[in-house]
Amino acid sequence: MNRKVYQRIKTIVAPHIHHTPVVASSILNDTYGTNLLFKCENFQKAGSFKIRGAVYAASAKLQRQDTNILTGHSSGNFAQALARAAGIFHKEAILIMPRNAPKVKVDAVRTYGATIIQSENSPADREEMMANYLLENPGAIFIHPSDDLDMIHGNATVAGEFLESHPVLDKIIVPVGGGGLLAGTGLAASLLSENTKVFGAEPKGADDARQSFYSGKIVPSKHPSTIADGLRTQLGKINFPIILETVHDILTVSDEEIITAMKDVYQYLKIVIEPSAAVPLAVVRKYPDIFANQNIGIIVSGGNVDLRTLRDIF
Repeated sequence: MNRKVYQRIKTIVAPHIHHTPVVASSILNDTYGTNLLFKCENFQKAGSFKIRGAVYAASAKLQRQDTNILTGHSSGNFAQALARAAGIFHKEAILIMPRNAPKVKVDAVRTYGATIIQSENSPADREEMMANYLLENPGAIFIHPSDDLDMIHGNATVAGEFLESHPVLDKIIVPVGGGGLLAGTGLAASLLSENTKVFGAEPKGADDARQSFYSGKIVPSKHPSTIADGLRTQLGKINFPIILETVHDILTVSDEEIITAMKDVYQYLKIVIEPSAAVPLAVVRKYPDIFANQNIGIIVSGGNVDLRTLRDIF
């Protein structure tokens, strides 16, 4: 991706998204011993950064192939984003969602007018059901939630906006599940700020990305177990080489550490986030030697939290 391509992507995506704010807290800065800036994609349309990639991917693919159906699989945020993107382009959305997807996300997908087909809970289960659906509906356009170059390019606009408004970031930390946001952030940082190091943040119970990063080959995510439901996904073949080339490190934290960070965000930033979005802040707390006394950018990936989850946490 070069600057000309990036500007074209921004032009396509911008009319359909919010230019999300960046917020900070002096109390959190003191608590964590560093200067923290939060890019609030929890305020984004459809509740997460995913709308950026979904809009760009839908636009790009519909230029190559006209169809009436956009389809994909997701535990929630991408399903909402693709459902909304399908509405923008006046298409039907068919989404494969696991049975353990948060109710708030399932309800939102239906509100956007999409049809949901339920699968069992593992990444392999939803991929198998998706493959069967595509065999029966060969005219549908499939968009992968993270392992798709158009999605990655659309996602790059998050860090692009961040770095354009705050160019002196020493590090950007991104939650990693499927790897589409991390890869997009790596591309944007490489293009716009070579001095900014990109870190992935991942739950210990779903650490296939860290294992893959250090082994140099993709490690399957077989039975991910974490409160961060948006990160129970499989790292992809397309985004993996981008991550290897552009990301400095991937660090892990426990669910207990995620919950502590989530509580801090609620108490001091006064914003609603989902567990996945708290993982980068948890990483800052756990690894002070890496992040202390610097300008740290955190991408708050989404705010689609199930109220029952909040009840259990708080």
